[in-house]
Amino acid sequence: FGIHALLVVTLTLSPVTAAARSENDVTGEDVYPPLWDLAPENLLDFPVKDNKIVLSAWNYQDRLGLYKCLLNASAKYFDAFGPQNSGNILWGLPLQHGWQFRTGRLADPSGETSCGYENGDLLCQSVRNWWSCMNYYLAIIPFLGAVEAGLFGQLPYEIEILPPEEHKGDFCYSVKDCWSRMPKLMDDWKAFFEYLLSTEHQAVSSGSFSSFELDDALGLMWKAHTTSIAYALPKFQDRLKYLSDPEANFGEDWANAVDFIAATHFSTDLPTTNNFQVFLPQRMLVEGDVLPTISGFSPEQNKVLVSLRVLHKANKLTG
Repeated sequence: FGIHALLVVTLTLSPVTAAARSENDVTGEDVYPPLWDLAPENLLDFPVKDNKIVLSAWNYQDRLGLYKCLLNASAKYFDAFGPQNSGNILWGLPLQHGWQFRTGRLADPSGETSCGYENGDLLCQSVRNWWSCMNYYLAIIPFLGAVEAGLFGQLPYEIEILPPEEHKGDFCYSVKDCWSRMPKLMDDWKAFFEYLLSTEHQAVSSGSFSSFELDDALGLMWKAHTTSIAYALPKFQDRLKYLSDPEANFGEDWANAVDFIAATHFSTDLPTTNNFQVFLPQRMLVEGDVLPTISGFSPEQNKVLVSLRVLHKANKLTG
C-alpha cells in the first residue's frame, strides 16, 4: 500500500465529478477560494505604517491576499502551463486555505471567543486552531521567502507581520526574524522562487523566454512544503487538544499524507487541486464520526479518510 494507491483511489473515485469540474471555465465562481475577489492583489494594497507594509496574518482575507500577490507575481513563469495562470503550481496553497476557511477549520475550536464564526468575527483566524497555526508556515514563510528571493522586485518598504494576541513566541514576523529562527525553511522557499527567477535571467541573456522544467519546480516546491510541515507539526501538538478526536486524527493523517503526495511531485495547479479537494471532508469531524460511515459524507470522502488513516498507521508501523 502506498501513496500511488491513495492517489488512484482519490482521483478515480468519481470520474464524472472530476470531468465536470475540469470542463468548468477557469473563471467559474466555485473554482477560487472564498472571497478571492475581495483579497488584496498587490502588496501596496496593504496598510503602510512607519515605512512598513503591515500584514495581519490572523485575518483570512489578509492571508489570502498574500497568496494572491504570490500568484500574480509568479504568473508570467507559468504562461506555458495553462490559460489565465491556471497552471501555476502555487494554487495548491490558497485553495487548501480556502477549504480550511469554508469548512470551519480556522475558527476558535475552544469556543471561548467568536473568532471565525458568523455571529462574531468571520474573517478572524484563531491562534488556538491547529489548522490555522500549521498554515502560517505555508503562507507567511513562503511569502517572506519570495520577498527575499526578489519575486516582488525592490520593495519601497519593509514587511511586518502583526503578531496574534497569544502564543506570540510560536511565530516569526519579518524576513530577518524568520531567517534567524528558521533558516532551513526560509532557504527552501527562497530556493524555489530563485529557480523561477533564474529562468527569467536566462531569458534576458539568451533573448528568448523558455519555460523551466515543471517537475524541477514541483520538486523544489514540495521540498519546501514538507520542510514547513515537519517544522510546524511538533510545535503545534498542544493545539490538537482543542479538536475532537476524529478531527485531530484526520489533521495528523493529512499532514502525514502530504509527505507521500510530495514524493509523487503531485501537480498543485488550479484544476488538479480543485479535483483533488472534492474528496476532502466538507465540515469539521466531531465525536461520533466513525469511519467509514460518517453521516453526510459521500462514499468517496469516507474512503479517502480511511485511506489516509491506513497510510498513517502503516507509516508509523514501518518507522
